Amino acid sequence: MPKIALVTGASRGLGRNTALSIARAGGDVILTYRNGADAAAAVVEEILAIGGKAAALPLDVGATSGFSAFVARLRSTLGQTFGRDSLDHLVNNAGHGEMAAFAETSEAQFDALFDVHVKGVFFLTQAVLPLIADGGNIVNLSSGLTRVSYPGFSAYAAAKGAVEVLGVYLARELGSRGITVNTVAPGAIETDFLGGAVRDVPEYNAAFAGMTALGRVGVPDDIGPMVASLLGPGNRWVTAQRIEVSGGQAI
Repeated sequence: MPKIALVTGASRGLGRNTALSIARAGGDVILTYRNGADAAAAVVEEILAIGGKAAALPLDVGATSGFSAFVARLRSTLGQTFGRDSLDHLVNNAGHGEMAAFAETSEAQFDALFDVHVKGVFFLTQAVLPLIADGGNIVNLSSGLTRVSYPGFSAYAAAKGAVEVLGVYLARELGSRGITVNTVAPGAIETDFLGGAVRDVPEYNAAFAGMTALGRVGVPDDIGPMVASLLGPGNRWVTAQRIEVSGGQAI
């Protein structure tokens, strides 16, 4: 029976690539989206074309008040679409970025980042936990910016640092159920993060490529397959780890 992964924020970017990579490895996927219903439906169609099963559910990870209703829809989808009452993997990918100097970062920017990347990850995982099968896997997405600093990302990196610490605690507390918890920290990637700055602004692209041992910035295909591999049986003894996937950025 195929394993089922819930991937948040998977209508585009790294989440989309992760969902497709899981499907290519033989897994089924439930993906969430906040605004991009059409894009999410397209990802579902791609997974169906691969031969997997998939469904897309709306979710605002920054609004914890909606989590109970989301879990109810998730239970229904598991039963109706997949014939299951549980899932095997949770990938907390959904997020956004803010670039602002420390002295100019507003409380609203700070709160939005922590609502999505910390509070959202914490309480969504808590809400979904009863549906995760024993022996399952949780992967949280962080950032290379927790290891090296780059001006303008103090609040974003602080939020991701909190996620990394949370992952260690979850690994300890969920280990008795055989659930592994790891954090994947991408480096600079060509997506629409920050309006596509790394992808579309030559100066940013060249700057980050110059920091990277492999001489380029990353692309989604560098990240999605790696996340998918963490969900496989070959990594069953890996837990509580921060795994940077950055091509050797700033080493």
